[in-house]
Parts: sequence; structure tokens; C-alpha cells
Amino acid sequence: MKIGDKVRVDRLPDGLPPGNQQLQNLFRGCLGKTFPIVKFDDGLVELHVGEVFGKPAEYHQIWLEPGQVKLVEA
Repeated sequence: MKIGDKVRVDRLPDGLPPGNQQLQNLFRGCLGKTFPIVKFDDGLVELHVGEVFGKPAEYHQIWLEPGQVKLVEA
């Protein structure tokens, strides 16, 4: 995987704080959706996901382990 590749969010991260509903909603809203990789940060894949919530893409970002996403288009 490299920057610009499109990946689908296949799994939610372990350890999302159960009491943080906003964070839960952010990640759950991205599950099954496809996003381009923006960059890599300490081995994590950075995705800009604001469009899922009707905002500009860069408004919300999530970081996932490579095993939590699936390559859709290189």
C-alpha cells in the first residue's frame, strides 16, 4: 500500500473507548467505506473521512493499522 491507493475500512480498531460515543460513531461511519490513503504515520494508515459526515474530507481523520483496511485500488 502507498499514498493515494484506495482502501476499504474492514475492521474497527480494538480499544475504542466505549464511553466516547462521538469517536465510536466516527469509526463506525467509516466501516465498509473506501478512502484514499493520505499518508502513513508511525505505521498507521491515515485516512481523511469527513465526506462521510457531509464535511470536507480533511475535516475528520482516522488512523488505522494496515490490517484493518483492504486495498481496493492501487
